[in-house]
Amino acid sequence: MKSHKDGRRAALALLFAFALLAFGLAGCRKQEGGTGGAAGGTANGGAAGAGGQGGKKMRVGFSQTETDGPWRIAETKSMQDEAAKRGYELVFTNARGDTATQVSNLEDLIAQRVDAIFLAPRESKGFEGPLQAAKAAGIPVILIDRELEDVKAGEDYVTFIGSNFIEEGHRAGEWLARQTSGKAGIVELLGTAGSSVANDRHQGFVDAIKAHPEMRIIAAQDGNFTRAQGQKVMESLIQAHGKQITAVYTHNDEMALGAIQALKSANMNPGREVLVVSVDGQKSALEAIMRGEMNATVECNPRFGPVAFDTLEKFKRGEKIDAKIINTDRFFDATNAAQFINEAF
Repeated sequence: MKSHKDGRRAALALLFAFALLAFGLAGCRKQEGGTGGAAGGTANGGAAGAGGQGGKKMRVGFSQTETDGPWRIAETKSMQDEAAKRGYELVFTNARGDTATQVSNLEDLIAQRVDAIFLAPRESKGFEGPLQAAKAAGIPVILIDRELEDVKAGEDYVTFIGSNFIEEGHRAGEWLARQTSGKAGIVELLGTAGSSVANDRHQGFVDAIKAHPEMRIIAAQDGNFTRAQGQKVMESLIQAHGKQITAVYTHNDEMALGAIQALKSANMNPGREVLVVSVDGQKSALEAIMRGEMNATVECNPRFGPVAFDTLEKFKRGEKIDAKIINTDRFFDATNAAQFINEAF
């Protein structure tokens, strides 16, 4: 009897062992063939094109100052489209128009150990800390569309890619001087206070009109690059200066379009009685030129994607990068607005 029980126990033990073995094999097969584990997964690897690095997709940060208005939207889309085309993972952050938020966003990108950072700085100062942290972490930073003060290309960041903002202001001023025979009462709507673009577009304009003593800037006020603020500021300046205003120079098209609305509401006939010149070259501005409500705009091309990623790839290959890479921009007025309307953003 005892030997019979012992035999039955041995048989049960053997069956249990086989069951454990079968369960373990099934688990191994599931892990090897499943999509949730690292083995066999494709979530992080196999990127084609320049964005692939040793079978791993390169992660590149893009610190955007804000996404308000057609220019910023076009810039963001260009960067996103080019990253996707070349096989990069683009880690996008939006500072929503706040410098402190943008600094925090940069710190987060550095903590994530991205492979490189494209930075469109909101202001010209205040980014020294993140740049030093990126340098210590071995993360190259490329500035796009706005410059920084108190830091140096080739040391604190790789390069700046953008337009010549001083030249933009200068071209606008020269055009206005010709159109008015050197005599105008000018309202200037400034871009974001403290930004390199606002500083330079103002300086270029002032340099262009200084040879014409009868061209006076009778008022200059910050419109923060937005249409709504441009309209609000222009309404206030019309109340203060009225018919003294014969020309308006704005640092971007969105403010110009807001100013045009304010002028129309005041029956001041923009484009004819009051000349309006701006910078950017967006589609709605060219349409306003074609309607006769706006007179001219200097192009500032927002499609940075191709040149930004070309520059990054040259840097990764060890090629020499210039301290500044300047875009070639056009000038639009009544003579060519219709010709280029379909190319505008």
